[in-house]
Amino acid sequence: MVWQTQRGGPWGGSGGGGQGPWGGSGQGGGPRGGPQPPDIEEMLRRSQDKFKKFIPGSGGGAKRALLLLALAVLVWLATGLYRVQPGEEGVELLFGKFVQRTTPGLNYWFPAPIGQVFTPNVENTNVTTIGFREFGASGTRNSTVRDVSEESLMLTGDQNIIDIDYVVQWRIKNAADFLFNIRNPEATVKLASESAIREVVGQATLEDALARRRTEVEMRTQEVLQKILDSYGAGVFVASIKLQKVEPPQQVIDAFNDVQRARQDKERQQNEAEAYRNDIVPKAKGEAERMIQEATGYKERLVREAEGEAKRFLSVYEAYKGNQDVTRARLYLERMQQVFKDSEKVIVDPGEGGTGVLPYLPLPELRKRGTPGDDQ
Repeated sequence: MVWQTQRGGPWGGSGGGGQGPWGGSGQGGGPRGGPQPPDIEEMLRRSQDKFKKFIPGSGGGAKRALLLLALAVLVWLATGLYRVQPGEEGVELLFGKFVQRTTPGLNYWFPAPIGQVFTPNVENTNVTTIGFREFGASGTRNSTVRDVSEESLMLTGDQNIIDIDYVVQWRIKNAADFLFNIRNPEATVKLASESAIREVVGQATLEDALARRRTEVEMRTQEVLQKILDSYGAGVFVASIKLQKVEPPQQVIDAFNDVQRARQDKERQQNEAEAYRNDIVPKAKGEAERMIQEATGYKERLVREAEGEAKRFLSVYEAYKGNQDVTRARLYLERMQQVFKDSEKVIVDPGEGGTGVLPYLPLPELRKRGTPGDDQ
């Protein structure tokens, strides 16, 4: 736009030169003789000339545009390079659909937005705590533990309530399943582990869960949890389940301790009785065996003696049948010998020749005296 310089404008003025709207002369002076305002049409024209240089078909500008476009394409394609670190596993997607998994190292895949790559760590052991929460560095003085009773209280098979805190250690087994089959892996592992341990504890007694079958409870819970996660296609491997605290609820812990002490006393007394039985029973069995053997020996001796007496009697009887007088005399003499063998009397035959024997001999008195040294 060019300012019109007419005589008698709105601000007045005279002469052939005229004045502009700022009171200057028509020779191009600004207000009070300053510079003229910028020419807007000239600025637009220059901008259009600069823009035309980047439009294809305008000489050198077309080559420059193609070069920039090729450079941009190369940079975009270079973004498809990615590195999978040791312990990680690459998961490649094409238009949002899973294609394949890749191993650690340098790999290439379609750049975004066509392709996409995830690299989760499959060797890192994740820890999920159930029944308690630990705040601060684990194992330090500044760490605090808060009990979560709604997770740890459960019912045993013998209708008792038990408080169990435990830790689940797990790793990623299949990165693709882990990323796309479950929405919240940690929450899924936590809820599935609660279900698994309640199933196992619900089939065990309180004593089994507390001590006797504690390791079996851990192993059985791990097996059930792994089956649940596999049925979900979670791509998770359960490394271990460690029971941390296993005890009755705090409200009944004192009564339970009294019961435990009574059971320990019962077991102690049973052990003492068992030890006494193990000591006395073998002795009694040995004594009984000895008496049986003595009785058996006595029986055998009497039987042998009876058999010997019977044979002797039969032999005497046979001899008697052959010569009765001789046998009768011999039996008489043997019997009299047995009768008078221990007798204190001395019998002298009054027959012929018996008058020369001293009629009285104090043999018993002499025998009673003994030797002279017996009185001392």
